[in-house]
Amino acid sequence: MSAPAASTDSTDSTASAASPAFSVVICAYTEDRWEDILAAVSSVRAQSRPALETLLVVDHNEALRERLLKEYAQGEEREHEAGREVRVLANAGPRGLSAGRNTGIAASRGEVVAFLDDDAVAERDWLRHFAEGYADPAVVAVGGRTVPVWASGRRPDWFPEEFDWVVGCTYRGLPPGRVRVRNVLGGNASFRREAFAAAGGFATGIGRDGDRRPLGGEETELCIRLSRARPGSVLLIDDRAVIHHRVPAPREHFAYFRTRTYAEGLSKALVARSVGAQKGLESERRYATRVLPAGVVRGLRDAVLARPGGAGRAGAIVAGVLSAAGGYVLGSVRARRSGVAFSPAPVGEGAHG
Repeated sequence: MSAPAASTDSTDSTASAASPAFSVVICAYTEDRWEDILAAVSSVRAQSRPALETLLVVDHNEALRERLLKEYAQGEEREHEAGREVRVLANAGPRGLSAGRNTGIAASRGEVVAFLDDDAVAERDWLRHFAEGYADPAVVAVGGRTVPVWASGRRPDWFPEEFDWVVGCTYRGLPPGRVRVRNVLGGNASFRREAFAAAGGFATGIGRDGDRRPLGGEETELCIRLSRARPGSVLLIDDRAVIHHRVPAPREHFAYFRTRTYAEGLSKALVARSVGAQKGLESERRYATRVLPAGVVRGLRDAVLARPGGAGRAGAIVAGVLSAAGGYVLGSVRARRSGVAFSPAPVGEGAHG
């Protein structure tokens, strides 16, 4: 969960005449998502506003990298058509999503670097809506709305929309439209290149590492660090910039819900250790004191009205809060004992081929 504290923004919705060039980074780690990876790349190639390039960064999986190299054979003439160039890279840092993204940033050539999950597809106007946000020179990051695609075909009755961040999607409680936020969500986001020059890249040791415990929070830490490095910077979410994120069957079960909320608590402890609890938990306080109580009341009301899943949703919200709180407490104790500290990875100005 990571993109709270929002206020309405009045940025002009008309794209600038000289809109920036976009590099799109997709990080992949397993052949189990082969079809998803191809679909993600295809959705970038089909954008109404073409990307300069798509960079596929493979996280320490040589078999997958070789397979992708063959799929997107380097040097073919068609790759250099607008929006069709695909470059396959190996993660040059330690295993994990943060280092993979940093590898993509360093190799990219665009003025703006956008990130798309390897199990998501972007709607046709995704990059066009991002570009409109950058018409304001104060804007350094623009994120979008992520919609869940449930493996079962429908949302589980017990699963509260307030916790859609558990499956990497936009959650209930964020205001609609184009709004100013503390941080964007990493799987559907973009940053000006100069943002990384000012603040560094994603800090390793906070976010996900393949199929290990589902940690997160790396984009929150980066955005807070960026706002400190560049006072007056504006970060936006535009809910018209939509991607559709696949939710596999195991993530529809309460066991994953409990594990993910606990891991989020651990992650928040690391973020607070890095940037301070006041800023690291600023938006979460509003979420916990306003959004979640309203969700419990709504669930209990639905239960009284005999609507499916009402009591389950109310119970899941309470369980999620307790699980995340437990993770935060344990993570804070561990961080203090170990003296863990995170330093942002420096990123290059672009490999330019």
